[in-house]
Amino acid sequence: MKIVVHVKLIPEADQAAALSATLRAVNQAADWVSVVAFERGVPREYELRKHTYGALRSQGLGAQAAQHTIKKVRDAYTTLKANVKAGNLGKPGSRRRVKAETKPITFRPDAAHPYDDRCLSWQYEAQTVSIWTVAGRLKDVRFTGSADALATLREHRKGEADLIERDGEFYLIATCEVPEAEIYEPDGFVGVDLGIVNIATSSTGYQAAGRQLGRYRKRQISLRAKLQKKRTQSAKRRLKERSRREQRHVRNTNHIIAKTIVTEAERTSSGIALEELRGIRQRVRLRKPQRVTLHSWAFAQLGDFIVYKARRAGVPVIFIDPAHTSQQCCECGHIDKKNRASQALFTCRNCGVVAHADRNASRNIARRGEAAWTAGRESRVPATS
Repeated sequence: MKIVVHVKLIPEADQAAALSATLRAVNQAADWVSVVAFERGVPREYELRKHTYGALRSQGLGAQAAQHTIKKVRDAYTTLKANVKAGNLGKPGSRRRVKAETKPITFRPDAAHPYDDRCLSWQYEAQTVSIWTVAGRLKDVRFTGSADALATLREHRKGEADLIERDGEFYLIATCEVPEAEIYEPDGFVGVDLGIVNIATSSTGYQAAGRQLGRYRKRQISLRAKLQKKRTQSAKRRLKERSRREQRHVRNTNHIIAKTIVTEAERTSSGIALEELRGIRQRVRLRKPQRVTLHSWAFAQLGDFIVYKARRAGVPVIFIDPAHTSQQCCECGHIDKKNRASQALFTCRNCGVVAHADRNASRNIARRGEAAWTAGRESRVPATS
């Protein structure tokens, strides 16, 4: 299983200048390669290399840097094509889609650039790297990270690493090949209901309330609005300092929730059942004041965290159809919109069961997950005569 590890570089002043100049040089070259690719109808990588490799080398890029620049551009067009095909950029003729399809892709000056083992080497004991730049090879560039990240990097690093610059700091995002644990046969399933008021509610009793996170987001929105109104240099500096703070806080919260759910499932030898919620933003119609709350809901990130942590622990995960999970009684199976008396209260109109709405939904999800797992194990081959 592939995961990424972030480590922070601690370069000297001259090393930082060389790293910054390198990112700007390779991304400027990528812009030029993108124009060539666009004018030639986005050819295959090998053909694109024939038109651009020599010019990139003459601009001072190393052999591997030139190769990675060309590959980065080609991959960007591949991603664009996939997004257009999937409808992520709107319908044919929409303003956003036309804008994306009628001009070359451009790259930010500080966009990430990939490095392989030929132009980046790691010294784990000394916690330094040797890295190629336009100013020559930089040696003994120090890096740091959490103890778990450094241990994973030392034991499982394999493949490329991306150099990025963020708010004046430099990071390496390294790819690691972590062995997956063997998936065991679950004794049952833990159903997990995802929501906004309660971020996650499990059928075993765990509940991660979203009230604190909601208040934090409101404070951040209010503070950003106040700073943006001032339009002073000091306010702009504060906004830059606080950029991505909310994103980091939400990411950390989702990591904690995912780890708690996976640990509980592993302890009880259970599997995890989740709702398939992708595309919910396109399906749901909301009033304008509610749209910010929905679009800031990081359910996909939480689901991805649960999946990758479960794979590392050998916990089976299954996704089920979320239809009517909040309207169905977990005791008698009766489905009725009126069963959901309020956001928090579930009252069955058939058997009279009263329960917490999210807890009821999580039990339905657990039952559907177990049924889907059992159906997957059953043989569908017709008996031979």
